[in-house]
Amino acid sequence: MDLLDWHRGSLSTRRLSVLVKHMPRDSAVNRELHGEAVEWDASTHLLAAAVDHLAVANWITATINSGEDSDPMEYPDPVPRPNLANPDPETDPLGGEEDLDSDTLPTPAELARFFA
Repeated sequence: MDLLDWHRGSLSTRRLSVLVKHMPRDSAVNRELHGEAVEWDASTHLLAAAVDHLAVANWITATINSGEDSDPMEYPDPVPRPNLANPDPETDPLGGEEDLDSDTLPTPAELARFFA
C-alpha cells in the first residue's frame, strides 16, 4: 500500500483510517508508539504472573523449612514487565512511592455499582 495514493486521491481517508486502526500488533508504528509492550499479549502476562507466583511459593516453602538460626531469604523479584516500572514520579499515575489515600479509593456504593 502506497501512502502517496492518499495525496493522489486514489486512497480515501476512510480506507486509510481503517488501515491504520487495524495494523498488526507488531507493526513498526505500534512498536514506535508502545515500545516492547507490543510483544506482551495476555498469555505472556499470564505466564509472567505464573512465574512470579511459583517464585513466591518456592520462597515461602524455603522460608518455612529453613532453620531458626539461618538468615532470612530475600523475597523474589517479579518478572520485569514492559511499561509497568515507571521511575518518573511526574508520569506515574500513583505519584511515585506515594500510597493511596482514602480520597482516591472507591466508595462501597461505587464498588457495588461496578460489580453489578
